[in-house]
Amino acid sequence: MNHCSSNTNQRPGKALELQIAQARKTGLADAVKRTQDLIAEYSLTQSDVFGRGTVRSNKGTSVPPKYRDPSTGQTWTGRGKPPRWIQGQDRARFVL
Repeated sequence: MNHCSSNTNQRPGKALELQIAQARKTGLADAVKRTQDLIAEYSLTQSDVFGRGTVRSNKGTSVPPKYRDPSTGQTWTGRGKPPRWIQGQDRARFVL
C-alpha cells in the first residue's frame, strides 16, 4: 500500500497558490496598517484622502445662448444638434 500524505493528492501548484494568497493577505494587512498610521500621523480626513466624493458634471447646467434666429427669436447655445433654422448657414449671421 502507498503511504502518501494528503498534500500529494492535491493538484500541482495548489501549495504555491496558497502561499500566494497568504502573501497577498499579509501584504494587504500591512498596507492597511501603514495607511492607518499615515492618516493618524497627519490627521487626514476622508476628503483629504479620497477627495470631496462628488464628480462635477456639466449635465443640467444652464448655458447662455450664442445664436438667435432673427425671424423667430429662437435661441441656441451652440451645443448639441443645431436647430433647423441654422443648419447649413453661416453662423456668424446669428451670433448674439
